Amino acid sequence: MEQEPDIFDRMAAQAVDKQAPQSLSKEELPALSESPLAAQNPAKTPQNVRQALQFLLAHGWLESVAKPKLFSVIAAQTTLLDALLEPLDLRVVVDDVRGLAFLAVVPDYAGDDADESEQDDWTHPLMKRQRLTLEQSLLLAILRREFLQREQESGTGAVVRVTVDSLLPQLETYLGSTGSDMQERKRLGQLLENLRTHGMVTEVDAQDCITIRPMIVHLLNPENLQTLLLRLREVAEGGAGQVEGTP
Repeated sequence: MEQEPDIFDRMAAQAVDKQAPQSLSKEELPALSESPLAAQNPAKTPQNVRQALQFLLAHGWLESVAKPKLFSVIAAQTTLLDALLEPLDLRVVVDDVRGLAFLAVVPDYAGDDADESEQDDWTHPLMKRQRLTLEQSLLLAILRREFLQREQESGTGAVVRVTVDSLLPQLETYLGSTGSDMQERKRLGQLLENLRTHGMVTEVDAQDCITIRPMIVHLLNPENLQTLLLRLREVAEGGAGQVEGTP
């Protein structure tokens, strides 16, 4: 004769039944798949794109010569990067020929409702406008001319190196001579160092040369050249002040 289960066996069986998963109806399955618990591993931005974006936000620009892998990612994922930067009102500009990528403020950031005075005074919280003195702006224009002339001779994308001595007479043409070669060279050295901090040139090397970076073409664009020309006219008429550069 088979023995009936005692009270302890029945309690254990009930506990197992409570822990067993219940079968779900077809109507309940879609609700489960859409619940937050089912989305514990959402899609993430690819690691290489994250690295490229973080580098741009930290430095503002990069050259393919120094960071070839990151530049390749940026060139291939510009649309995705623009989408990620959209809330910040920034976009990526890629100069494939010169191997250059940099951040820029979207053209219509100030908005259609902002008046002209607000647009003139506004600066982006992440992309400050660079203010250059008249002497720095003049040297920048000279370097830009040298850069474009060398590109015409050697082709776009060529590395452009110039000697410091070749820049001295060009600068004296606009600023005049101090009468001291040492003072003029010191003045030029200080101006070059300032432009180096803005990423326009490299340090003076052992051959007393500098390399002009391709960013100079985009920083000193036709609009900024026109601003520089107007400022020069003001100075010629007795005015003074500073010239604004692009972010």
